[in-house]
Amino acid sequence: MSNRVVCREASHAGSWYSASGNCQRSTIPHAYKQVDPSITRRVFILGPSHHVPLSRCALSPADIYRTPLYDLRIDQKVYADLWKTGLFERMSLQTDEDEHSIEMHLPYTAKAMESHKDEFSIVPVLVGALSESKEQEYGKLLSKYLADPSNLFIISSDFCHWGQRFRYTYYDESQGEIYRSIEHLDKMGMGIIEQLDPMSFTNYLKKYRNTICGRHPIGVLLNAVAELRKSGLEMNFTFLNYAQSSQCRNWQDSSVSYAAGALIVH
Repeated sequence: MSNRVVCREASHAGSWYSASGNCQRSTIPHAYKQVDPSITRRVFILGPSHHVPLSRCALSPADIYRTPLYDLRIDQKVYADLWKTGLFERMSLQTDEDEHSIEMHLPYTAKAMESHKDEFSIVPVLVGALSESKEQEYGKLLSKYLADPSNLFIISSDFCHWGQRFRYTYYDESQGEIYRSIEHLDKMGMGIIEQLDPMSFTNYLKKYRNTICGRHPIGVLLNAVAELRKSGLEMNFTFLNYAQSSQCRNWQDSSVSYAAGALIVH
């Protein structure tokens, strides 16, 4: 049996974010200001798969995730428990390093937890194109971890990817300029997420087809919340910031929307 430690390199440092760990996504810090490092001992990071088709969720083959600040250790005990369910597959190290959705949050996680950097571990989960029933299944499974105040859940997602290059050009002329229509569409979805109702969010996506890349990780979270609410746990979700990469005014333009929010479990 090999004792070799497998490390996932910070493969997007210097391109998607600076080698010092600063990220271009300006809404992200708003969410990380909510983190309390003194009580957080485990950080679950759920990100969508952009490059590899997955119908389930996948776990990393790595032991360590490198960041420009310091290395993050994967919680192998939780991974072992997740493996036992038979619901997860293993992604290759190449797939892991190609994917940016989880990595984008690693420098922020490292920075937010810096004062307790030797006292926490991470649980990265790559989320595939899940069916509604699969979102419910994973939500139910992860709900017990969400209920634990020492666990922090990070859900990685952009909002609307608009433009011909994204093959999505929904436009409600009653909202005025295209970028206003995009904002209206996004904020409609954000309002539904704040209601913490997974079925309403699913119906919104079916109706408008908004290109929210992390819709399945969000769906898993909403289903985990729904499971916990059955036992009387009080929760509320609030969006803290919203931005667009540019303001679209004609059909040649394109933009990506960003939103940051926080779920509080009482």
